Amino acid sequence: MGKRQVKNESALKEIRLPEEGELFGRVLKMMGGENVMVKCADNMTRRGRIRGKLKRRVWIRDNDIVIIAPWDFKEADRGDIIWRFTLPQVEWLKDNNHIPKDF
Repeated sequence: MGKRQVKNESALKEIRLPEEGELFGRVLKMMGGENVMVKCADNMTRRGRIRGKLKRRVWIRDNDIVIIAPWDFKEADRGDIIWRFTLPQVEWLKDNNHIPKDF
């Protein structure tokens, strides 16, 4: 296992917020391969697919907060995971009211 990196304030400046058509979500379960179950901010559960850009660079685990972009043709069922937040970033999002405290 590699060492965990401690993020400081300068690393938090690179935080990404959802754009139009994107949602916050919490990873419920890893399903194997590149698929995960995500509970989205609109109270729908979607199967998320980890994009190839993130697949080997960012490790996603249960209870991580992510940004998911629902697909155009199966909007209620599926989506692409495009960003994962670190723990300090999640605290910043909660403090600035971007996500609910109990999300």
